[in-house]
Amino acid sequence: MKTNKGTLVISLDFELIWGVFDHIEPLSKVNYFANTRKLVPQLCQLFADNHIAATWATVGMLMHENWEDWLAYQPVVKPDYKNKLLNPYNFGVQHKGTVPESLFFAPDLVRTIQKTPFQEIATHTYSHYYCLEKGGSLEAFDADLGNAVKLAQRLNVSLKSLVFPRNQYTKNHIQLCAKWGIESVRTNPNIWFWDNEYTKNPLLKKVFRTGDAYVPIADMVYSSNQIKRDEGVVLQPASRFYRPFGSSQVQRLLHRKRVFNEMTVAAKNNNIYHLWWHPHNFGNEPKTCLQELKLLINHFLKLQAEYGMQSSTMVQMAEVHNRV
Repeated sequence: MKTNKGTLVISLDFELIWGVFDHIEPLSKVNYFANTRKLVPQLCQLFADNHIAATWATVGMLMHENWEDWLAYQPVVKPDYKNKLLNPYNFGVQHKGTVPESLFFAPDLVRTIQKTPFQEIATHTYSHYYCLEKGGSLEAFDADLGNAVKLAQRLNVSLKSLVFPRNQYTKNHIQLCAKWGIESVRTNPNIWFWDNEYTKNPLLKKVFRTGDAYVPIADMVYSSNQIKRDEGVVLQPASRFYRPFGSSQVQRLLHRKRVFNEMTVAAKNNNIYHLWWHPHNFGNEPKTCLQELKLLINHFLKLQAEYGMQSSTMVQMAEVHNRV
């Protein structure tokens, strides 16, 4: 990778039901996650065909083969969240045998990603761990991340990048990332309404986050000197949560224009643009979302031809940053 070219970074939070179980009825989402499972190979093929790099931040629990494997491979220390609805271990035991295993485990899809060129398998922690929730200790996070690393090694995957669930972390969590060989972490955009202080003006922040997806409020393109390093770990700001699934065509058009304009600015100015989403975000409108993504990729290819824009995984960006 060249250091003086505009760069598109894509990271995907791959979690299936482990990322949303605390606020859904599992059986109501069977078709939704069935669509998601079908989409993953399609996304891989689309990325491979167009030489698009992407980082798949994967919940470690997805890598289990089945419930027996899950029960046999749990960490010694687990979080004891005050909010019991957030506990994935309780949820798993409760729904084992009543909800299709395909919502919980996807080692086949991890292997598909692994075989696809230009893709990085990263971690979204082992259990979709909430670092700032009451009852989530550093000791439990250490055990959780260690379990993610060891489970990935069974699939010959070396984890180098991490995305914190709900972007919750402290400097101490970054130190533990370094301990387990993590070189790169995705952070929130560098703007006040994406900061980690959820208790301060949450409604106002939500309004600004949603509005900025469709109309220009903040500049989400950034230069390489805005990438920081802490405890030896490269901290990469996200730019924008990608929303190809708006409830109306007008929303999709506005968001597409917003994203395309920012990509163009990044390409022209040799800056970085980091898009992220969950594969399951495509679950309700898979055909429409894939069509929108193809338009985005075509726009990238145009910028690549015109300005030399490049595509990068998180670990590639970290390697570049460590060299300069």
